[in-house]
This record gives sequence, C-alpha cells and structure tokens, in this order.
Amino acid sequence: MRSLTGAGVAAMLRPGMRVFVGGSSNEPRGLVDALAAACHDAPEAAAGVTFLQFPLPGINRFDFSTLHETARMETFFLTPDLQQSHAAGRVRFVPMHLRHVFDFLRAQPPDLAFVQVARDRDGELRLGPNADFHAAASSASTVIAEYNTGIVAPAGAPAVAESSLYGAVETSRPLPEMAPPRLDETARAIGAHVGALVRDGDCLQTGIGAIPAAILDALGNHNDLGLHGGLLDDGGKALVEAGVVTGARKATHTGKHVAGMLLGSQELHDWAATRPDVILAGADVTHDTRVIASLDNFVSVNSAVEVDLHGQVNAEVIGSRQISGVGGAVDFMRAARMSPGGRSIVAMTATARRGTQSRIVPRTAIVTALRTDVDIVVTEFGIAHLHGLPAQARAAALIAIAHPDFRGELQEAATAST
Repeated sequence: MRSLTGAGVAAMLRPGMRVFVGGSSNEPRGLVDALAAACHDAPEAAAGVTFLQFPLPGINRFDFSTLHETARMETFFLTPDLQQSHAAGRVRFVPMHLRHVFDFLRAQPPDLAFVQVARDRDGELRLGPNADFHAAASSASTVIAEYNTGIVAPAGAPAVAESSLYGAVETSRPLPEMAPPRLDETARAIGAHVGALVRDGDCLQTGIGAIPAAILDALGNHNDLGLHGGLLDDGGKALVEAGVVTGARKATHTGKHVAGMLLGSQELHDWAATRPDVILAGADVTHDTRVIASLDNFVSVNSAVEVDLHGQVNAEVIGSRQISGVGGAVDFMRAARMSPGGRSIVAMTATARRGTQSRIVPRTAIVTALRTDVDIVVTEFGIAHLHGLPAQARAAALIAIAHPDFRGELQEAATAST
C-alpha cells in the first residue's frame, strides 16, 4: 500500500468535496488525528469541505467542522459532542433510517472515504469491526485507509483488496472499548419481561445499553437462538459461548451470527478474530427488510425516549432538542412485522429524570416510529401487547405499565381525547 501522512491526506482536500468517515468502533481515529494535526498547521486545507459520518456517542467524538471555519459536517446521528456546532449551524443533521443511509451513500458517492483496515490471523487484509456502510462508501472516487497494525481484524469482516485503496496512513493502536453497563433492579426487571417473550429458536436484534444487556442476560435458559442485527457485544458473545445462540434455526446465514459492528471489550475483539462464524455485514444485509423477512420468528428489541398513548415512538428528541437520530430501529421494527412469527418490541424504563417524568406520554414530541410499527411495549411494570388492539384499548394497556405516579394524569388525557 502507498504510504500516506496526515499532511498528504490534507493536501488531497478541495473546497466542495464530500468526505465520508467510517464510524463507531471502526473509526479510522489515527488517520483522523493525523489529518487534524495537519489542518491545525495548514487550516485552509479543509476550507469548504463537508465531512459525513454516522457517529456513536462516547466513541466517535471528533467534530470535523472544527477543522476550518468553512468546513461543515453532515451527520445521521447527533451526539453530545456535536451539539454546540449543530446549534451554530456548522453541523447539519440528516434524518434518515440507517438502511437508507447505505443507499444514500451509494447513490451519491463521496469524493473521499476514510476507513480502517487490518490483517486477520492469516495475513489477509480486512475491514475493522464495523461494516455498516463500507460497501456503499467504497464507491467513493478515492478510498484512503488507516492501516492499523495494532489489531487483528475480525475473521468474518469483509476482505479489502489493496488495489481498492489509494493509500494508507499506518498506525498501531488499540480499538476503543465500551465498558459493560451496570444492570440495576429496573433493567433486570425489564430484561426478565422481554426474556419471557422470547421463544426457543427466535432470532434476535437488540441495541446498546443496560436494558439490552439485561435482556441478553435473561436468556441463559433458551435454546438455539439466532442473532442478526446492528451490533454484537459482550452479552451476545457470552450467549454464543454458552451454546444458547447457535443460529441453527436461521433460514439464511444458518449457524452464523450476523452484525454490522462489534462493540465492547478487547476480549470481544480478540474473540471475533478467531470466529469466522461472526459475520460483519453492511446495512444492506443487517437492516434490509427482505433479508430479515426470510428469518422466521425475528424479534426486534429497541428503546425509546417516550411512547404515547397511541403507541407512537419518539426515539430521538427531548422537547424540541434533537439528541440522537433515527438510527436503525424502524428498519428492524418493520422487518419484524414481515417475518413469519416476528415481533417488534420497545423496551424502556417507565420514567426519566430520576422518576420525575413519565416516558409514557399523551403525545410524543416527534414520531420516529408509527403506532403501526410496534407490537409490544415493555417497562419494569409489565408488558403491553398492542398488536390488534383498538385505539382505546391500546391506551389502557400502556397506562397499565406506566409508573403508578403518572397513571391518573395519563387516564385523564386518554379520556379527554375520546
């Protein structure tokens, strides 16, 4: 591979360029740091350049709009680190389902794409631990890699032809780790409720945080589960190792565990380097309705900021402030509805702000998922089966799993709307 420096990459930038930067656990952070240092010395290099990224909170923290006063960033997920520049108009939020981001990048190829690659145990060059948009972003006019000799690539990550890369900035550094969440009594109660809804042979998708971790922790007595989703973490790894997750009943990718990214400890990354049955695939596989519909009994489990009495879900806004993004939840919800025996579950705590605010509300601030996208809502107070219920019965089912302190006012709101 042609060896590049940060200054060399900066010299390739031109006003009007669109540059895609890989995100989550496979952000080419060494390349980004080298570019930032070069732009610090020669800031005009980034003038008029727009950087695109789907960042992950706490992992991808760099604000590319800071490279130059006329540099801009477009993001499909608004993290805390980008809030200030978003308020100033330097970061633009693009609301888009994760599956559609893949198509968007393929239809409008960026001028440059920055990715991270490494060698696997056999010396083959592969993508690092995220493949969400690689197949789309690699349609860029020029692809530049961070070649990280400090890691071993996942055995099931996409292979990368050296000829597809213009060049690489070589580094040697560890991958970012995400500490396991603390499971409190509330998370465990929700995990137990969701665990009771999962049947042997189901294929699961879960997200990030304490509640997904508690759900996985509650599945230890199940058999022949499958995994197909946006991520695989240490909880999923534990179920694979315990023989709970086998993928044996999956109609496609039988015996394989499919995810867009790995997210967790160094032990997880070391393990994935030895597991060719852990497949990292793009969003055109992990989040695609047609692929998921071929998986019987697909169970989608997602969270929410709030759910209203109609069953509408807000997963991205607090008040009028955008705090995250559309993400892939709706992709999975709708795909679950098309899977024979599939179920779409929203699992969340009943309250926010230390119990002072109900997450079940009369009307959501914004609608991320339609009331027709959700089958079941779970809180620590129980399970609301919404599918097939008329409107008034849906409201009653949701009020029954709200925190008792808020049930009275929710009932008043429900009565007033009828």
